[in-house]
Amino acid sequence: MNNRSLLVGRSPSGAISLMKRVYKYILPEVRAELGRWRSVANHIPDLELRKQALDSMNTKQFHCEGGGVYAAANLEQRHVLIPLIVALQTISDYLDNLCDRSTSLDPKDFRLLHQSMLDAVTPEARTQNYYAFREEQDDGGYLEALVMQCRASIAKLPTYRHVQKHVTELVQLYVDLQVYKHISHSQREKELLNWWDKHSSHYPQLKWNEFAAATGSTLGMFMLFLAASDPLLEEDQAAAIKANYFPSICGLHILLDYLIDQAEDQAGGDLNFCSYYDDQQMLNDRMRQLVQAARKSADELPFGHFHRMIVEGLVALYLSDPKVKDQADVRKTAKLLMKGSPWTRVFFWLNSHWIRKAM
Repeated sequence: MNNRSLLVGRSPSGAISLMKRVYKYILPEVRAELGRWRSVANHIPDLELRKQALDSMNTKQFHCEGGGVYAAANLEQRHVLIPLIVALQTISDYLDNLCDRSTSLDPKDFRLLHQSMLDAVTPEARTQNYYAFREEQDDGGYLEALVMQCRASIAKLPTYRHVQKHVTELVQLYVDLQVYKHISHSQREKELLNWWDKHSSHYPQLKWNEFAAATGSTLGMFMLFLAASDPLLEEDQAAAIKANYFPSICGLHILLDYLIDQAEDQAGGDLNFCSYYDDQQMLNDRMRQLVQAARKSADELPFGHFHRMIVEGLVALYLSDPKVKDQADVRKTAKLLMKGSPWTRVFFWLNSHWIRKAM
């Protein structure tokens, strides 16, 4: 992270180097870890909980694969980072499925479920019955096992003490978002705006929907885990990572996801943060500004080339998705966002001709 950092010399030097590490080490080990959790989920006694646990892994595997890229910057510690990233992301995806498909609209239920994420990154916290406010109860210890895996991995991070408060803050924001976005449609926008009022003074460069989107990203958490694998990490460096990842890189991540899902969400009546811009021109302008802000944040961090590859990889990953071709407005936005960075085009080509064909 500084001139003494162990990570500077260990992070990949370019796009091809990064992809080689991802394909040789990261993807096979992430998939093996997910396979282990599928075996556990297959024995969940409650049929609904079992279904949502398995569905979340089967349909959102790419979330863990994407998060696993952070372990490519410290391959020697991937045996710690990959189980941690996979476990926390699996909790996130599982709970998202439970809340999305829940017959409950009780914010107490959603908040208690997501307390498990906070407990997962807080080694001193006591675990509890996270299903207390819902009918389905018996997961055979699945969720608690995921929490304990996170804690076991965190215990092996030499400087977690420097990142813990920042990780906790990001997880708390994530939890708040999940509560407000899953309550009744008539209440969710009001609650999201009330929530924004509490934070708006800290983020004058953002609109409320952009702040909300940023809180939905787990990338800042994963980067802080990676940073904590460096025994030379210092407190001020941890704070700089958090400030550079949130809200710019985190916000870009989730708004790209919403950008390509606009037609799908409109058809399903689902919340989409891109729909809150006044018109297509405003959306394009704000997305372009967010890309620029994310690039700037990446470049300002130590070993910025790695973070810049993350940003360009995100842009390429989402804009090469087949969903883009079927949405005329999104195609125009994609062309606009592809300008200005040869790295984006490299990753776009790699993703279109290599990654998606391997999926």
